[in-house]
Amino acid sequence: MRLSKSFSKTIKDYPKDEQSLSAQLLIRGGYVDKVAAGIYTLLPLGLRVVNKISNIIREEINALEAQEILMSGLIPKANLVTTDRYDNFDALFKLKGRDEKEYALGATHEEIVSPLAKKFTLSYKDLPFGLYQIQNKFRNEARAKSGVLRTREFLMKDLYSFHENQEDLDRYYDEVLQSYWKIFERTGIRQKTYLVYASGGTFSKYSHEFQSETDAGEDEIYVCNACSTGVNKEIVEGDFECPECKSKEYQIIKAVEVGNIFKLGTKYSQPFELNFVDKDSKIKPVLMGCYGIGIQRLMGTAVELNKDEKGIIWPEGIAPYKYHLISLGENSKQRADEIYNELVSRGIEVIFDDRDLSAGEKFADADLLGMPNRLVVSEKTQDKIEIKKRNSDSPELLELSQIT
Repeated sequence: MRLSKSFSKTIKDYPKDEQSLSAQLLIRGGYVDKVAAGIYTLLPLGLRVVNKISNIIREEINALEAQEILMSGLIPKANLVTTDRYDNFDALFKLKGRDEKEYALGATHEEIVSPLAKKFTLSYKDLPFGLYQIQNKFRNEARAKSGVLRTREFLMKDLYSFHENQEDLDRYYDEVLQSYWKIFERTGIRQKTYLVYASGGTFSKYSHEFQSETDAGEDEIYVCNACSTGVNKEIVEGDFECPECKSKEYQIIKAVEVGNIFKLGTKYSQPFELNFVDKDSKIKPVLMGCYGIGIQRLMGTAVELNKDEKGIIWPEGIAPYKYHLISLGENSKQRADEIYNELVSRGIEVIFDDRDLSAGEKFADADLLGMPNRLVVSEKTQDKIEIKKRNSDSPELLELSQIT
């Protein structure tokens, strides 16, 4: 992409109504546009990041042999009444159609996926299986002040698994847990992300959250000094003891939740009579698990964990472009244009600053936008190209053929 043709533009001043640095940088870089508190439009660069995160998630969840679907965003009131959540889930956006029937916008999808699974699950031979989607969610958050880390509309991957017994649910749960670590490694947030015990499990004492350390986070977690296992502060009663290694030594850190996994058991299968026939011809309720990741929240967390005083430092796996090409001086324009066309023809992701701006302005925007590698073409570089990683101060000269 040529920056001269870019729809969005960079902004010099920090937005005054944003508290989190990730939101400030994403707005200044032209990645997102704020519509209202907790509501953002993804601009072309931001959508590229979100699509890359989504594709990484798809690859890892597909490896579990889960199947992708897309459920309805509108949930009939009757479905939510069945689980007693229409009046007891305070984050629901509710509305009424012209036919006077009542609905809620999808905040979560247990009330859709359970009756859906009932239509196709008949016996133990159909189990286990996993269904997932990547879809917009709507939650009427009381506090939406942390930029893309807490929003009222957001893209989410939610996976649901279906099992005949607890042993199989436990096995799948552990497999998803390992898949999440792969996702967080590939998206550049693994180094400061902890597995955290939290309340809310239906079939066991705990559920699990994945929490990333950042001052912008709204949660506090107790992190074991011995094994780095975390416990959400909300479930610590009395003196801390690590649920994994029993150590009593810990530190308290601020963090943001980037993912969660729950063993639902029969909580959402029994209300919808989601049953199966076992090997002995007995009718039993299906056991379920659910596993979520907020896509924009993961993007914001990646910025919180990968930035400096100049701007964003995108992890290569989710950067909108691998290279940021800059031409300096009139005499370098034609050669830079040829280099850009060559890289594009080779399928290499490159954003090209072909604007008539000063070197300082171009370098400042390159640092703000945060592509992993900066390429500079100038009279000084002659027939070579200067390359510098965004997180390094040491440039080097390369031939065009060496850029891959």
